[in-house]
Amino acid sequence: METKLWVVDNFTNEKDIYPQIEEAADLLRNHEVVAFPTETVYGLGGDATSDKAVDKIFAAKGRPSDNPLIVHIGDKEQLHTFVESIPSKAEKVIDAFWPGPLTVILPKKDRVSDKVTAGLNSIAVRMPSHPVALALLKKVALPIAAPSANLSGKPSPTLAHHVMNDLEGRISGVVDGGATGVGVESTVLDCTEEIPIILRPGGITQKELENVIGPVKVDRALLSDKEAPKSPGMKYTHYAPDSPLVIVDGSSDFFQSIIDGYKDQGKRVGVLTTSEHEDAYKADAVITCGSRSNLETVASHLYESLRSFNECDVDIIVSESFSEEGVGHAVMNRLMKAAGHHVIKQ
Repeated sequence: METKLWVVDNFTNEKDIYPQIEEAADLLRNHEVVAFPTETVYGLGGDATSDKAVDKIFAAKGRPSDNPLIVHIGDKEQLHTFVESIPSKAEKVIDAFWPGPLTVILPKKDRVSDKVTAGLNSIAVRMPSHPVALALLKKVALPIAAPSANLSGKPSPTLAHHVMNDLEGRISGVVDGGATGVGVESTVLDCTEEIPIILRPGGITQKELENVIGPVKVDRALLSDKEAPKSPGMKYTHYAPDSPLVIVDGSSDFFQSIIDGYKDQGKRVGVLTTSEHEDAYKADAVITCGSRSNLETVASHLYESLRSFNECDVDIIVSESFSEEGVGHAVMNRLMKAAGHHVIKQ
């Protein structure tokens, strides 16, 4: 299969529809799958009302079909066509954070494919704020299911070439709208409960949500393989680079001792660190993912940094740990999944 690459530079006015977006929208209407940028990561889109299109998403990613997908819309009015009801707290967060990196889980109608929701009676939906995503979604005028546009289990893509590296020849096209911003996937908030529950941390923090709707719970438990996840990212290994990853929680001296231990075993060691510590460690490859004093920069560059190790010929990657305050919760959630929860503490 030929994968078309459409470059959309300096897109600022969604009224000036690029021919590339017209072509991508036509493919989506015809049950094909197309990757496009959002403000979080690149998504792999397919018509959420079409079993055929949703099957192509799962096939391209190699993704288990019992993992639900997020539906993306370009207009809030679309919600009423496939959502049974919108609780008042959901209305408030939608008004406050859409378009933006917040996914809400709501009771669903039957219009969307059951394959999108993995058979659940609820649906995860969001409206991205990236101008290219919004223009495409408004042009296609369909609910678009769109998980991250990567091979299942690998770091999510934040650049179009990440998508091409993983999925070229497996999908119909990629809309290249440049680098994404937030860098980690959207916050997922289950609004089917009386007290909403964060099922996946992301760019919108618990504190920001509570400022709008009051108490919000955080589900920190990992679901077993026998349970049906209500949100993407709650099941299976995610975000992993090609080499094994371990997180080290301790002082700089302790961190270096872990590096030295692996080197004594004859292993080439990569280090994932921040700008504050980029000269502190002796290893075979040192990659910085942002500043410890601004964890939003870490979130923005995390996946790109993890992918960079694939070019470094290392046997193991040793990563610093981070505070779980604010967006740090999302950063550590992704790192823990990438490391298979392998943490070495001092």
